[in-house]
Amino acid sequence: MANFRKTTLGLIGLDIIAIFACFNLTLLFWGVTYGLVFAPLWVPVVLAMIAIYLVDGYKARTDMMSVDYTSQHAIALVSALIFTLLITYVVIPSGYELQSSRGVILVAYLALVPVTLSYRRIAYSQVLRARGIRSIVFVGDPGSCQAFHEECNKIGMAQPVIYSLAFRDPGFSSLPFDINHDINTQPFADVLSEIEKGNLAVDAIVLGESSRELSETISHRLMRLYFSGVPTYTLELFHQKYWNKIPLYRLNHTWLFQEGFPIAREPVFERVKRASDIFLGVIGLIVAVPVMILCGIAIWLEDRGPIFFTQNRVGRNRVTFRVFKLRTMKSRCVPGNRYTQSIDPRITKVGHFLRTSRLDEFPQLWNVLKGDMSLIGPRAEWDTLVKEYEKEIPCYHFRHLVKPGITGWAQVNYPYGANMEDTIRKLEYDLYYIRHFSFFLDAAIVLKTIHIMLFGKGR
Repeated sequence: MANFRKTTLGLIGLDIIAIFACFNLTLLFWGVTYGLVFAPLWVPVVLAMIAIYLVDGYKARTDMMSVDYTSQHAIALVSALIFTLLITYVVIPSGYELQSSRGVILVAYLALVPVTLSYRRIAYSQVLRARGIRSIVFVGDPGSCQAFHEECNKIGMAQPVIYSLAFRDPGFSSLPFDINHDINTQPFADVLSEIEKGNLAVDAIVLGESSRELSETISHRLMRLYFSGVPTYTLELFHQKYWNKIPLYRLNHTWLFQEGFPIAREPVFERVKRASDIFLGVIGLIVAVPVMILCGIAIWLEDRGPIFFTQNRVGRNRVTFRVFKLRTMKSRCVPGNRYTQSIDPRITKVGHFLRTSRLDEFPQLWNVLKGDMSLIGPRAEWDTLVKEYEKEIPCYHFRHLVKPGITGWAQVNYPYGANMEDTIRKLEYDLYYIRHFSFFLDAAIVLKTIHIMLFGKGR
């Protein structure tokens, strides 16, 4: 944990230095100044650091070597560039040093992308080298061990996991539960001894629901490890901290009243979000209209069918509304699977492009302006499917606490749902969004959505 904090603080310090260096060198090259400029650079410093924060650029656990992070980092700094130009030339009065040339801001930000990425990759590789192989230790009964193992496989977790059985009384000596031949399972007391001796590097200890029956002796040993810096989580908290979702096993009909939901309960959040939806929706629609006209012509030329697709969807408080999208399927196709498959013969060539780029979602901006939807929120589902989901999935109706969105936390973290299992998993992300709503989270979703649109990861 200490290494994580040092890495984060180091990245913050390097970013501040890099921003000052890139802007001052660009100003010097442009012949605008002949000395260092400090005070006027607060705008790019603040905006660049916020943008990097939104794509988890200050988390040592983020895989900064990946192509996905590289593109998100670049998109974040380009977004900061746009807002810097807006604030510099629209908001700040004349006389500001950076108003001398738009080229200075553009070149400085373009230089920041490779510079800030380079030392992040170096820092990430050093963190990996220093940490070595670290394990996740899960404590629970055989059933919960099996469930956690399956969840790790679904998430694609890289760390090796040691599964340990919980003690049921002080004198009970648990035996290894052989979940799988390639899984390391040991009695929990032995695992604790290895951690205490420093022989086992641990990323986190996860306490399953059944671990409430641990003996007092084991609980005290866990407490000492926690205070010595070994991260220890309940299973629910681990889901939220590591996987950014809320496990459905935790839900019951009283959970809603035990947790705070500012986005659903506080009028101030709703009003600010609605105001931003209207403002950004109008701008988005103005930009989208020319694109939709070109897309509409392409749709009509391919099979001479209607341009728009409409369907009843379920919104906030289970109110049904009519959604508008650009048509992506053949106009005269035989009804098939209610879920769209990755290779679906019903999808047209133009429709495939519209789906991967998510341009088919643009007409929903009209639904946003009407108040049926928000720009960001859970996906608006077909009313026919919702009836089925509410029968099969406990507490599915919780997602109707808020307006559905064109994009959302589930959409950027999990692929298109193609069955009941996918729907359950996406619900976990939707509930995380409802529980942890913030405008910073919305901004992060926007940046991740841009990344998906640019790299054709829609469906």
